[in-house]
Amino acid sequence: MATIPLTPTTGEASANQQVTTLLGRGSEFEGKLSFEGTVRVDGKLSGEVFTEDVLVVGEGAEVNAEISVGSIVIQGTVRGNIVAKRGVEIHTPGRVRGNINTPSLFIEKGVLFDGQCQMEPGGSAPEPPPHRPAGGKASKAGGSAPPAPSTG
Repeated sequence: MATIPLTPTTGEASANQQVTTLLGRGSEFEGKLSFEGTVRVDGKLSGEVFTEDVLVVGEGAEVNAEISVGSIVIQGTVRGNIVAKRGVEIHTPGRVRGNINTPSLFIEKGVLFDGQCQMEPGGSAPEPPPHRPAGGKASKAGGSAPPAPSTG
């Protein structure tokens, strides 16, 4: 099977990696996709994606899925949450609507990203403790000033 070089890349999904499977333009896949190696999607994919390796969402591709990958390179449209153990790259004209959890994020100028991003080394981390002001007491928003000292 012929391999196709990844384009463009800046980091984790480097030029050393080759696309081993292609879901080409005009193709549609619905369900759970699990794979090894690098998969490039140029068609439509909906469902769930699981891999320790690389998913490439090509320009013009439409992915509606919950995604758990080693790394992902996006030039098309992704709707759904992304968990990437190594990194996420979003290149123009990429569009992402969903939350991202990754230790490394690259977003090129001109990209649309609508969601929240959590960046923790090594994957997700526990929720941080609630913020407390110095002294350990909760403050009231817009509260009154402390009483003036008496002089007499």
